[in-house]
Amino acid sequence: MKKGTWYVLGLMSGTSLDGLDIAYIKFTNSDHLCYEIIHASTLPYSDDWKSKLKNAYFVSAVEITKLNADYGRFLGEKVLEFTNAYAIDKIDFVASHGQTIFHNPSQGYTLQIGNGATLAATCKQKVICDFRTQDVALGGQGAPLVPIGDRLLFGAYDYCINIGGFANISFESQNERLAFDICPANIVLNAYAEKLGKAFDENGNLAQTGKLNTDLLNQLNALDFYKSNQSMGFEIVKNEVFPLIDAYQVSAIDVLNTYSEHIALQISKHLNPNSKVLITGGGALNVYLMNRLQNIKPINLIIPDKQLIDFKEALIFGLLGLLRNEEEINCLKSVTRATKNHSSGVIYNP
Repeated sequence: MKKGTWYVLGLMSGTSLDGLDIAYIKFTNSDHLCYEIIHASTLPYSDDWKSKLKNAYFVSAVEITKLNADYGRFLGEKVLEFTNAYAIDKIDFVASHGQTIFHNPSQGYTLQIGNGATLAATCKQKVICDFRTQDVALGGQGAPLVPIGDRLLFGAYDYCINIGGFANISFESQNERLAFDICPANIVLNAYAEKLGKAFDENGNLAQTGKLNTDLLNQLNALDFYKSNQSMGFEIVKNEVFPLIDAYQVSAIDVLNTYSEHIALQISKHLNPNSKVLITGGGALNVYLMNRLQNIKPINLIIPDKQLIDFKEALIFGLLGLLRNEEEINCLKSVTRATKNHSSGVIYNP
């Protein structure tokens, strides 16, 4: 990459629907690539938007098409709201992940809504988005995409783990970056916390008071999709995880305990003892889950400042946009299993 300085807005919205993460980032490349998150905010979704995004999987093609445009406009409006709040006047481009609705690379498709042309027209900025489609077209999983950022920005750690809607891992092996989804995480925990009247299980306090159901735990650990390192979408949760849990008729609080144990066990399988592990995403704030992980396997667990926990993915999608803008590789075949390394993302000018 050429030497220079870029000011980027990174937008991220995950499957847990906590809100829209926006980070204003300064990237500098001189002797090495470095970053500074200058401003960052999570803009919560209204109940209406949360409902629309949560139910989008089930609606018609016409409704999805309209939602794609509406959400692009919404993102553009939020960019304007953010830039006005912080008096930001220098932006090279906006890098947007969008909101994943469908993701089934084995059948050759993935969809992240948030129409780039509408977003660019609304916020009057250059937009780079749709980072997954090209990788799926090249035979890849279209995910995870964050590992290129882990390599370039967080290479000092043995493992980088993000625990959001899904838990995923990234690490170096024989000079290649390897990465994969580990298991559904907050997308399941939040669903059962909601049954107890909570948006999420703060600090894992509810899970800690629940009881472990060993039979359910064993069945969760035996799910077929753990036999291959495939990328995971809501389809897996809807079709396999929720039906299995609900068949046991276990109380929601016991599900939280049991599923937390399941997450900790699945993560620990992939870690060497005494390794240096960076944990980000909402799950890093789940004290009970972090304690269970360290009790299962002795590791040097590093939980960074809250800004990086909350905005690492927005940061790295900003980086993905930068790499695409400079026509540099941002998708690694060693990670996604595409036929080649490539530079992915669609560019829209306002």
